[in-house]
Amino acid sequence: MAKTIAKRQTRAKKTSKSRATANRKLRRGAAMRRPAPAAAARSSKRGGRVSPLRKATSSKQTFHATHFREEDFRTDGLRPYASYRDLGMNAATGGLLQAHVIRFVQPCDPAVVSKRHYHEVELQMIYVLKGWIKGDYDGEVVTLHEGAAWLQPPRIEHRVLDYSEDCELLELVVPADFNTVELE
Repeated sequence: MAKTIAKRQTRAKKTSKSRATANRKLRRGAAMRRPAPAAAARSSKRGGRVSPLRKATSSKQTFHATHFREEDFRTDGLRPYASYRDLGMNAATGGLLQAHVIRFVQPCDPAVVSKRHYHEVELQMIYVLKGWIKGDYDGEVVTLHEGAAWLQPPRIEHRVLDYSEDCELLELVVPADFNTVELE
């Protein structure tokens, strides 16, 4: 009986050693398959620049809160027919994200608002806080009402067609700084 127990213990040790060796080999193989940091950075480049989402992992983000103040709405933003309330996310995210509330100025003048354009962004999401907005997105006319949200893919050609007197939107854009290309 003592010999049987000794044999079992010897087999268990051998099995344990072979498992440990196999696990080391698996870990080593996984490490070899993992891309080097330089290769990972190269693969995240788009158009000669590193993705803002990649930068976000290395840039420091800070806690930031903003509270409503009517006087924070400015008319010196992207469009002359809208006033913007910057929510301060550009500085808080190190340039990763821009967030603002947009209020449309009355009256809606189609000659001013209906210029076809696109934005050089990686992500643009809009949520209707109040009222409604009608737009043309790559030839599809859509009216979005309070509570609706939409994603505008990068470089989608669009234009505003009309909006309600109380139209107010929340817009999130990645990266915070981007170009707008006018097509008309």
